[in-house]
Amino acid sequence: MADAQETIVYLDNNATTRVDDRVLEAMLPLLREQYGNPSSTHQFGAQVAARIEEARGHVAGLIGARESEIVFTGGGTEADNAALRGVLSARPSKRHIIISAVEHHAIIETADQLEREGFEVSRIGVDGDGNLDLDALPGLIRDDTALISIMLANNETGVIFPLREVCEIAKARRVHVHTDAVNAISKMPVNVDDLGVNLLSLSGHKIHAPKGVGVLYIRRGTPFRPLLIGGGQERKRRGGTYNAAGIVALGKTCELLAGEQSDKLARIRDLRDQLEIRLKDGFPQAKIIGEHAARVPNTCCVCFAGVEAEAVLLLLSEARICASSGAACSSGSLEPSHVLKAMGIDPTVAQGEVRFSLGRYNTDAEIDQLFDVLPGILEKVAAVNI
Repeated sequence: MADAQETIVYLDNNATTRVDDRVLEAMLPLLREQYGNPSSTHQFGAQVAARIEEARGHVAGLIGARESEIVFTGGGTEADNAALRGVLSARPSKRHIIISAVEHHAIIETADQLEREGFEVSRIGVDGDGNLDLDALPGLIRDDTALISIMLANNETGVIFPLREVCEIAKARRVHVHTDAVNAISKMPVNVDDLGVNLLSLSGHKIHAPKGVGVLYIRRGTPFRPLLIGGGQERKRRGGTYNAAGIVALGKTCELLAGEQSDKLARIRDLRDQLEIRLKDGFPQAKIIGEHAARVPNTCCVCFAGVEAEAVLLLLSEARICASSGAACSSGSLEPSHVLKAMGIDPTVAQGEVRFSLGRYNTDAEIDQLFDVLPGILEKVAAVNI
């Protein structure tokens, strides 16, 4: 009997990714032989600490940072929370932050909570293609603005935001900038000095490492107080026992990305472009979201007018094809996503949103398999909605 994993067509790589076999091999010794606590003083623990520092070097190398600027976290959500709260805590006289209207929920919900705590939040909109309204930014910056947090690439549409320009505007007003780069790392070159950001979040499970490990980059000199306290780890910037196996895995995947990224991106872009050509040619009701904007090469966000995405996804799942409706963490809701709302997409169109996100393991044959079943699925769902 064939392994079930072999029969799945996985087109949901923005939600999570399969762990690279080489990454798995790198982390296994940390779960078996090298299981010491890296904070211990004995040599057994010191061996693990050395592996963590090696991983730190690989992460820093991938994004052009200093090793001392890399702080390991439990994932992207923790890194986002730590960035916002860490800067605000370190600058108590500053009570205002700026975010975009289409951030990941890790930023949106943290900002909402900060408002309930008495902070003020301004939100920058986007246009119909998902592009950031950069012209609105200067007018939102105030004397008490502590931080601007703008994602580098949207997880739902793949649209890339002009972080270099954001940082130039912010620097002129002496305001720090954080970017959630979780959906950008591995999909485009990312260099913290080229961007000019003060803080950057990334997540391991989006780039072929395991779940439960991430990074917050903190540029040297950026005011910051830790979100998690209770130990001296990470130069007292993030307390807690190290997830040594996860960190080593993250370091390995960053090492691999540094050498392999460009070749894989070209193939993924070709596959995504062919997917979108077939969608537009075969389904007149299909609208590619963000089609005319700069996007990361793996993401195809399409709306099928007149159908409900959840029904489409359910039938795709029964055909062993995995996709999402907007952000994976909001699946199960029939409400149009906050991203499409901000873009001004007609709600009757937005309810038919399906996101196909490709990765290094996808093949032409899998795209063929999708189109073998998609016409029948859309026809069946449309018939029910009539």
